Amino acid sequence: MTIAIGDSIPDVQVFIMRDGTPAAVSTLEILGKGRVVLFAVPGAFTPGCSQQHLPGYAARADDLAGKGVDRIVCIAVNDVFVMDAWGRDHGVSDTFTMAADGDASFARAMGTDVDVPGLGTRTRRYALVAEDGVVTAFMPEPDGFSVVDSTAECVLATL
Repeated sequence: MTIAIGDSIPDVQVFIMRDGTPAAVSTLEILGKGRVVLFAVPGAFTPGCSQQHLPGYAARADDLAGKGVDRIVCIAVNDVFVMDAWGRDHGVSDTFTMAADGDASFARAMGTDVDVPGLGTRTRRYALVAEDGVVTAFMPEPDGFSVVDSTAECVLATL
C-alpha cells in the first residue's frame, strides 16, 4: 500500500551526515516536526535527478521557505556518502537534509519501492508535504520516474 494524504510518516532508520560522519536517524526526527517537504528520487547523480529534480528544489528553496516550509529533505536509495557528495556537488548541503535510504526500508514502508533492472531496488519519484509527521499533500509521478508532478513548482502550487 502506498502512503496517502492523512497517513503518518513511517518511523524508519535512515542515514544523514552530521559533522562529516554518517549518523543514523529516525525518519520522524527529520520529517516529523513542522512543515516538511520531502522529495524522493530514484538515484543520486542520475540524469533526471541531477539535471531537473534537485536543481529545481535548490532554485525554489527560498520560495518554499516563504510558504512556511521548515525543512526540505531529499531521499534516495543510495548510501550516505553518495547522498552527501551529491548534495555538496549541487551546493545544497547547508539548505537540504540529504537522507540515505541505503537498504530501501523507507521506500518499502512508504510503498514506493520498485525493482529497476540493472539498479536494484529503488524508490519511485514523488514529493510530499508533511505537517508534524502527517502527509498533507502527495505528488507521485504516474510512471514513477518522470520529473513532472513532483517538482518544486508543483509543491509550491499546493502550499
